[in-house]
Amino acid sequence: MTRADDRTDVGTGSAATKVSVEVPAEVPAEVPAGPLLLGVRHHGPGSARAVAAALDAGRPKAVLVEGPPEADALVALAADEEMRPPVALLAHAVDDPGRAAFWPMAEFSPEWVAIRWALAHGAEVRFIDLPATHTLAAADPTWGDGEGEGDGEGCEGPDGQAGLRVDPLAEFAAAAGYDDPERWWEDSFELRGTTDPFAPFEAVAEAMGALREAYGHGGHARDPVREAYMRIQLRAARKRYGDDVAVVCGAWHVPALRRTGTATADRALLRGLPKVKTAMTWVPWTHRRLARRSGYGAGIESPGWYAHLFTAPDRPVVRWLTKVAGLLRDEDLAVSSAHVIEAVRLADSLAVLRGRPRPGLDETTDAVRAVMGDGSDVPLGLIHDRLVVGDVLGTVPDGAPAVPLQRDLERLQRSLRLKPEARERDLELDLRKDNDATRSRLLHRLRLLGVDWGEPVAGRGSTGTFRESWRLRWRPELHVQVAEAGVWGTTVEAAATARAQARAGGAGDLATVTALAEQCLLAGLTDALPAVLRALADRAALDADVSHLAQALPALARALRYGDVRATDTAALAEVAAGLAERICVGLPPACAGLDADAAAEMRARLDSVHAAIALLPTGPVASEDPAEDPAEDPDEDTADGTGGSTEGSAEDRRTEDRNAPGAPGDGIVGRWAAVLGRLAVRERVPGVVRGRAARLLLDEGRLADDEAARLMGLALSPAAPPADAAAWIEGFVGGASGGGLLLVHDERLLGLVDAWLSGVPDDAFTGVLPLLRRTFASFEPGVRRTLGELAARGPAATGPRRPASGPPGFADVLDERRADAVLPLLHLILGTEVPA
Repeated sequence: MTRADDRTDVGTGSAATKVSVEVPAEVPAEVPAGPLLLGVRHHGPGSARAVAAALDAGRPKAVLVEGPPEADALVALAADEEMRPPVALLAHAVDDPGRAAFWPMAEFSPEWVAIRWALAHGAEVRFIDLPATHTLAAADPTWGDGEGEGDGEGCEGPDGQAGLRVDPLAEFAAAAGYDDPERWWEDSFELRGTTDPFAPFEAVAEAMGALREAYGHGGHARDPVREAYMRIQLRAARKRYGDDVAVVCGAWHVPALRRTGTATADRALLRGLPKVKTAMTWVPWTHRRLARRSGYGAGIESPGWYAHLFTAPDRPVVRWLTKVAGLLRDEDLAVSSAHVIEAVRLADSLAVLRGRPRPGLDETTDAVRAVMGDGSDVPLGLIHDRLVVGDVLGTVPDGAPAVPLQRDLERLQRSLRLKPEARERDLELDLRKDNDATRSRLLHRLRLLGVDWGEPVAGRGSTGTFRESWRLRWRPELHVQVAEAGVWGTTVEAAATARAQARAGGAGDLATVTALAEQCLLAGLTDALPAVLRALADRAALDADVSHLAQALPALARALRYGDVRATDTAALAEVAAGLAERICVGLPPACAGLDADAAAEMRARLDSVHAAIALLPTGPVASEDPAEDPAEDPDEDTADGTGGSTEGSAEDRRTEDRNAPGAPGDGIVGRWAAVLGRLAVRERVPGVVRGRAARLLLDEGRLADDEAARLMGLALSPAAPPADAAAWIEGFVGGASGGGLLLVHDERLLGLVDAWLSGVPDDAFTGVLPLLRRTFASFEPGVRRTLGELAARGPAATGPRRPASGPPGFADVLDERRADAVLPLLHLILGTEVPA
């Protein structure tokens, strides 16, 4: 949870309030009267060191820390050896786990230092901020964690005008003549030391008092309620321990805690606050999340640098630049110890020139750029990502409370050796191995539950179904997603099964159910498949839209392939897929008639996906070739709107077109689909882009002879054809990432037809078809476009077609056995088989 003291994105820069903060360097240490009010900057290493020194000097019996009091029962876990920051307190509503808030703590957070000190010295430690039961009941549990975009009420400045929320650091920096609040904070606290452990807190409290006097709550309307609760808790602690109490809170709140008031007035502010039942635990956190300003980030721009300043025992600049050199050497950059020495000298010189007490992050960065990067900013991105921010991920002990689903996930992570990491990494899985197959199922189940730990990516080495590639990165908010998913079950498998069954019952369209069926197969949820398949069969039976059926079929075909490699019984799924394919074959021809340009382009994409999907389906029974028994031959079904009325030509003409169509039916659904493509390729009422695509698919499958392809192209590009329709046919035939450019390169007959048609397009129509042609030819590779230009400039080949008409595209008439044998050793190496003697 971003705290008010950390907001550095908004600064009023008002000249009416001039506040300077001067920390004495040599003041005798004397414990102030009354309780120790240690106002800090959250996640500030200088504040953390000062808190440790003040607690050592004051030795309080009780330490009160800004945070939700529900965490008092968990505070002892901070002393566990397995608890390593950064960590965070997570509170979520029991009935709505998505309503959550975090209180992050790093090793250099003053609150964490205070908690550890109290546990080590036997002092009582308690949290005194407003309870999470009220915080989570508010409309926005993060209380305005935005990026300073006016989310929340403004405040009234000393000049009487309303302004945005006040950023204390920006105010102090402006008063001291700094334009960068972070740099002012470093110069005043992080890089400067003092012998009096209480002097920094007195100086900051005095400055904050002046700021609060001028701006009131500074635009943070909830702060008076929070501070009232803090005062009540402070009074209770003083009744028990007297003044032997220390309070560690944001410096912004110190003036409010010093203010005298009555307990009755404070209780009145808390009366009637909304409540919600909450649960709380510790969760791991990351430096990268601390660096974010939005969401639950803390807005600390350089958590890795701050951690280094806090943990370096001496010579922090020397040690930092040594880390930088080690990182660059790991990346094979030439960096030696001489570079480190020279960079240290340059950083010290820059600090003197700029009037800084010691080199800060700016000076070390400039020194690295000049000395180790040869003036280039390229290495700085790596240094910022790996060191200045960092990928540190904290750990929490097993004894921390967690929902049962989180426990099961942690067990699976250990057994599968899938360690959560803050750094993004790629994972390659071979599904033929048991451990990798189980990892795949786990990641797919988590995705179905909405826990996006891993994201599938395109594989680099293989396109086979037995391999998967994932990109993993663990983010702290995934703990909230796991808590939300816990309502579906106590184990990952049970929760994913229940979630899939619920989604199947509530799915509103066929595509959603087919995608769910694919997810269930990938996740190995055999118990959920019956419910999903029932929903799939019901939706498929009721959906008469061919476009919806065509959209659903590819996912089912992929699921059948996954079932093969994952040893899953997909018989019921195959039956549904075959039924969908049959209905597509029946309904596609009428659905393709009378489409406009946009609908035709979408239908062309559907044609490609269905063609690829049908090739994956098991072979079915032979389709009937009797027009009386074949629904696709029904003369009343081939209309523009699919209602049975003829739009152009007689039924007998359509039967003649279909009988003369290429790609006559063969065995099973594949042959039936080829017959559908053949009818689409010759029907004039079908848009040109669809006709051209159907002809190209048949040509690629070897079901359309070269002469027939040339004849169809000649008809489509004839002078009688409208130029726009002819250009659309060309786009369907050779456009897209289908290798159409190479087809024209290797068959000059087709290229000649295109060339002759293009040369004969009338001038008034040329500007209309030019954008479509440019889009078509722009999809070709640069080398293909260059070759086509050379062929067009040379003119038609005198020797006729370059490609033999008797063989398939790209192949000679006679097999060259010598060249084929040369491939065998490599093929055996890939397959891992023995080379025959």
